[in-house]
Amino acid sequence: MEFRHLELLREFADRGSVTAVAEATYRTPSAVSQQLKTAQREAGMALVEPHGRGLRLTEAGRLLAAGGADVAAALARVEARWDAFRGEPAGVVRIASLPSAATFLMPPVLAALAGSGIEVAVSDYDVAEAEYADLTADNDIVVAHSLTSARPAGTRSEAVVPLAREPLDVAMSSAHPLAARGHVTATEAAGCAWIGVPVGYPFDTVLQSLSAVTSVELDVRQRIRDNRLIEALVAESSLVAILPRFTTPSGGGLVLRELRGVPSLRHVCAVMRPDRAERLAVRRVVAALRAAGAAAEERGVPERRC
Repeated sequence: MEFRHLELLREFADRGSVTAVAEATYRTPSAVSQQLKTAQREAGMALVEPHGRGLRLTEAGRLLAAGGADVAAALARVEARWDAFRGEPAGVVRIASLPSAATFLMPPVLAALAGSGIEVAVSDYDVAEAEYADLTADNDIVVAHSLTSARPAGTRSEAVVPLAREPLDVAMSSAHPLAARGHVTATEAAGCAWIGVPVGYPFDTVLQSLSAVTSVELDVRQRIRDNRLIEALVAESSLVAILPRFTTPSGGGLVLRELRGVPSLRHVCAVMRPDRAERLAVRRVVAALRAAGAAAEERGVPERRC
């Protein structure tokens, strides 16, 4: 049983198609197909089977793919101990993050790791909650979020480390009638006209909960992904929106008010493949992310917020 075959099956389990595996591993689809045939021949049974226009793993294939993940994690633990024996870890750690969390996490992380020998490469992704787990195939750490639990939807065998809990507030113009209040109740919020986010995004869960609690169909005028654009529209209109407390600037016509009566706290976490979570350099970056998240929670609100 060769590890390269186990790793191939593990990649197939993560990516779902021969073409995707070929692109990720810089091979041709025909080369991947040939290697799958070789793995099947050596295993003595079918590891993949036809499914629609493509292939899927058989039960035997899934078992060996899981074994590939176990072996990769064991190798990573050995490498981590070796790095610790030799001294400080080094290398590139790739992070994929939702932009609003990266805004308050990454500046202190980069500052903390400056000169450490660890190079952090950050990419921003604004996708639905259930899609963040898929990014672990190509990144060491994925910073994701969830409103309903500390484990985002779509995660399966991935390691999940909590980083921060951030309140989600109601953003509105300073001229809005509710701006004079210290907080907004569910009933008051349900009567507003809203700018929402696409369905499937955690912030939309707040609006769904608000509608369920009040039995009111909310008046959602726009659905927009970019927080900066939402801020600009809210500040110059009578519309309101759900925005994260740590990185939404108040002042300049925009205010934030606590929403009461529905869950409005998001969990920000690091999601990783188990083998990558064992890397010493990755563990150092996760520790820096946790420290940055704890500092943001301790501040509660940014200094620029009124």
